[in-house]
Amino acid sequence: MSSELLDALTVLEKEKGISRDILIDAIEAALISAYRRNFNQAQNVRIDLNLESGSMRVFARKEVVEEVFDPRLEISIEEAKNMNPNYRVEDVVELEVTPKDFGRIAAQTAKQVVTQRVREAERGIIYSEFIDREEDIMTGIVQRQDPKFIYVSLGKIEAILPANEQMPNERYKPHDRIKVFLTKVEKTTKGPQIYVSRTHPGLLKRLFEIEVPEIYDGTVEIKSVAREAGDRSKISVYSDNAEVDPVGSCVGPKGTRVQAVVNELKGEKIDIVKWSEDPVVFVANALSPSKVLDVIVSEGEKATTVIVPDYQLSLAIGKRGQNARLAAKLTGWKIDIKSETDAREAGIFPRVESGFEADNEENEDQDFE
Repeated sequence: MSSELLDALTVLEKEKGISRDILIDAIEAALISAYRRNFNQAQNVRIDLNLESGSMRVFARKEVVEEVFDPRLEISIEEAKNMNPNYRVEDVVELEVTPKDFGRIAAQTAKQVVTQRVREAERGIIYSEFIDREEDIMTGIVQRQDPKFIYVSLGKIEAILPANEQMPNERYKPHDRIKVFLTKVEKTTKGPQIYVSRTHPGLLKRLFEIEVPEIYDGTVEIKSVAREAGDRSKISVYSDNAEVDPVGSCVGPKGTRVQAVVNELKGEKIDIVKWSEDPVVFVANALSPSKVLDVIVSEGEKATTVIVPDYQLSLAIGKRGQNARLAAKLTGWKIDIKSETDAREAGIFPRVESGFEADNEENEDQDFE
């Protein structure tokens, strides 16, 4: 082998971050395996690899014994003493057994080992980089697609966008630039496998973090997200700074911030509501843009009965029940919506003790598409 191997290992250590000692150990182990395989040898051997000179020698290691049973692994005390009178029983004698044409095999083996270790190291570096980006957003380029997946280039690696994570209102073409949410990073025998999504609620949250500085710096907090990708979403926001309007911060001047998110999600409607620790207020806000007259809470069942004006009933429920369904997901409370007339007939409205007042006026205009 050439002494250039030393320079190559030094470069790999600097550029790929692979320890030279680890590479040398791997090469020596591979050379031992190659020697046994190519020369039908099974004895205990050691490889002496001198990278400075480029030389390589193979030594058979044999134990000194009184009586030899396996000449491949043992040597008699008499023969050992002929080599060096200081040998004793149980000592180990090393005999050079380097084959004449082993240099060619050694060079091929070293190249294979280095290539394999470089590939493994690159995979490890990529895995370490992307495992830290799990549950984060990245911009990728659509490469190709098949019936099950769309393959998105993230630069160093190709991610998989499964069919059930694709937005139903989107059509993807090669070279399209799209933002994706990294849902899972797995380590496999073929290297890191990255799964991404366009439908995950986390994508909506990350998009608002990008567009709204107050969310990024922690002044405004996204408390919960409910999403039916490609159609409609709701987010609840909160700020413990009384001077900050969390809903207004997310909307932005003339709606520019929320509109940027809507555009990225290809027209998905987004309701932004104010979070409250009071379930009465929060549930009423979550049903925006409908007006709510009263919210009756059943703490034990974590359920609510919401009273709305008769003309607002269909708006509160939403198309195919979507508004009520998203509000329930957003708040974590079961929601039963009744019209004012039905509630009066049932004797549950109006309540004498009800002092209900929600932020409906504040939220009713925060429906964007």
